[in-house]
Amino acid sequence: MQANNNIASEQETLYDYLLIVTPGTQINNDVKAMKKLIAQELGMNGNRVSEAHINLFRSEFPVKYQDDFIYLLDNIAKKQSGFTLYTSRFDHFEHGNDKHTIYVNVANPKPMAELHKKILQEFDIKPTTYKPHITLARAISTTEFGKVYDHFNNQIFVRSFQCRSFTLLRKPATGGSYEPVKEFIFGNEVHKEKTLFNYAA
Repeated sequence: MQANNNIASEQETLYDYLLIVTPGTQINNDVKAMKKLIAQELGMNGNRVSEAHINLFRSEFPVKYQDDFIYLLDNIAKKQSGFTLYTSRFDHFEHGNDKHTIYVNVANPKPMAELHKKILQEFDIKPTTYKPHITLARAISTTEFGKVYDHFNNQIFVRSFQCRSFTLLRKPATGGSYEPVKEFIFGNEVHKEKTLFNYAA
């Protein structure tokens, strides 16, 4: 009886699920270098910066629903075609009176916005305002913002990468670090990989 209770309790464990798109290695290296610069300027540990990514969807729910979530995401990915994303310049959000987020702007947000919308529709969630971006520094104070934003103000960051998949991450809702759950390759990209494999064989 105790074992059954433990299994039931584990099934109810709440996780924070995050769906992301990751840019290529070059963009990731460039972004991590900028994150380290910001960390050093603010006296933080520059060796603990996260990988560059664009948030696509985030939700908390019990782990017992994870397989259903993956099934729905598989269906979305199978119908999705790859696309090219372009970055353009640095910008920032303001949160209340004393918080700022510095980010890299996505110059052509429409493909990501449409993918985001498909995911919301799959889960019967009403559309929300969505602005795809790559975060450099999240929710820093006005004082900290003033120390580092001159490095980025009116600067451009022109890059591009092929978006061929999205990745599901999770961490306990109580805290901790995200860990990968699964990468979902877009349908036409899977077909391309199989064609290339067959040709090589």
